[in-house]
Amino acid sequence: MFSLTVPISSEGGHNSFQNNVPDPATSGKKLPTFKFQLEKSHGRVMGGSYGKEATVDQLPISKGIAGVSMRMEPGVMRELHWHATAAEWAFVTEGGVRTTVIDPQGCAETNDFVPGDIWYFPRGHGHVIETLGDKPCHFILVFDNGYFSEFGTFSISDWIGHAPKELLAKNFGVPASTFDSFPKREVYFAKGKIPPPVAAPPLQGWKKPPLTHKYSLLSQEPFETFSGGLEWRVDGSQFPISTTMTGVVLEMEAGALRELHWHPNAAEWQYILSGEFSVTLFGSQGRWREEKLRLGDVGYIPQGFGHSIENIGSGKARILIVFNNGHYQTIDLSQWIAGNPTDILATNFGQDASLFEKFPRKDVFLTK
Repeated sequence: MFSLTVPISSEGGHNSFQNNVPDPATSGKKLPTFKFQLEKSHGRVMGGSYGKEATVDQLPISKGIAGVSMRMEPGVMRELHWHATAAEWAFVTEGGVRTTVIDPQGCAETNDFVPGDIWYFPRGHGHVIETLGDKPCHFILVFDNGYFSEFGTFSISDWIGHAPKELLAKNFGVPASTFDSFPKREVYFAKGKIPPPVAAPPLQGWKKPPLTHKYSLLSQEPFETFSGGLEWRVDGSQFPISTTMTGVVLEMEAGALRELHWHPNAAEWQYILSGEFSVTLFGSQGRWREEKLRLGDVGYIPQGFGHSIENIGSGKARILIVFNNGHYQTIDLSQWIAGNPTDILATNFGQDASLFEKFPRKDVFLTK
C-alpha cells in the first residue's frame, strides 16, 4: 500500500482541498458511515507487533485525518522513517516508548513516554520509535491528512537497500562493501535488544531543538471539570510545536453527553479508549446518522458538521479526540442559543418567548 498523490494538509492546520466544493462522500442524500472498527482490522502484523490503519481506503469519509493503532513487543522498534505528506500526533496507551527525532536544522531530541503522554512530529521530520522495558507498548498515531498511509512512509532501510553501494560509499566515506549485509528491503519493525534505561547520546552529540516534541497530557490537571466528567486538552498554545493538530481526552460519566456542537476550523477523529458511546452526525437538509462506537473503534466528523457524543455504557468511559488544526475552536448548541435574545428564538421556533427563559444562559459543553 502506498501514499496517494492528493492535496495535503497545510502547515496552518486545516486541509487545503476546496472546502467550498461539495464533497461527494458527504453530499449524497444519505450520510455515509463515519465509523471504522480499527482494532478488529488486520493491518500489518510481524510476530506480536502490528500496525493497523484507518485512512480514506478504510473509511472514505475521513479525508482530513488518518490514524494508526500500533503495538510493539519488547526489543522492537519502528525503524527510522519520515512522512512526506502528513504530520504525526501520537498518544501512548500502554507501556513505555522512546522516540528520537531530527529536524531540518539538524537538532535531535530523544524522549521517553508513558501512558497519557503525546508527541508531535512536523511533516517530514525523521524519527524512530522504540519499545522501552520488558513489556509491550501500544500507541495511537494520528495524521493530518486522511489520504496518508502508514505503509507508504519513507523508511531508511528501504532507501539504503535500493541505492547503489557505490553511491552510498561516496555519500558516507566508507567502503562500498560496508553495505553488503544491509537489508535489501524495508524492515518496518526491527527487532533487537531492549534499549538502555537512559538514552545514549547521538553520534553528533546532544543538539537539542528549540521546541520539544513531547507533552505529558494526562499528568496535567484537567482543562475543564464538568458535572458529566473531565476534559484534558492540548493545542498549539500549550504545545507550541503542534501547529497543525489539537488533542482532547474526555472522561465521561455514565449517561454523560458532550452536547450537540460543531468545529468551524477542523475535522474530528475519535478513538474509543474505553466504554461505549453513541455518536450522532448532522449533515444539513435533514440528514442524520447515529453510530455506536466501542473500545478500539474510530469515528470521523467532517469539518463543520454537527455532532454529539454520549456515554451509553454503565460506567466511566474515555474517548480520544484529535483535530487537524493547532488552534481549538468549537460552537456548542447551548452556547448558540444563549447568545441570542428571546425574541429571536421565539420567532425562529414559533414559540412563546418565555419558554427560552428556562434554557441555559451559558455554554453547557458536557452534562449528565
